[in-house]
Amino acid sequence: MGGEILIPISMFLAMFGVIYLYLSTRNKERLALIEKGADATIFMKGRSSRTAPIWKVLILNLALLLMGIGLGTFIASIIDNYSTLDEDAIYPAVIFFMAGVGLFIGFNMTKNLDKD
Repeated sequence: MGGEILIPISMFLAMFGVIYLYLSTRNKERLALIEKGADATIFMKGRSSRTAPIWKVLILNLALLLMGIGLGTFIASIIDNYSTLDEDAIYPAVIFFMAGVGLFIGFNMTKNLDKD
């Protein structure tokens, strides 16, 4: 059996395993809560109408991520032109740092969306 077929098979098995484990664990947990007499409304707590829609959160985080990458590229270019630092180290470092800053800001803005 060739090595090129093992990679898709192992990826499929890994995804199947994770999904199966998640669903079976969730089912067992819910059955245990029902046996103890817990109210069924606790399963719907995460689906409150007060939370922001998922598309708003995704668009906000994606926009801030892309802005962070663009700003990181710009700052790395400025540092590269006006310093003697190594170009191969500056660009990835600044881009990843600014992308992380953008995602952190997006996380904080998402918390504010949920409050409103």
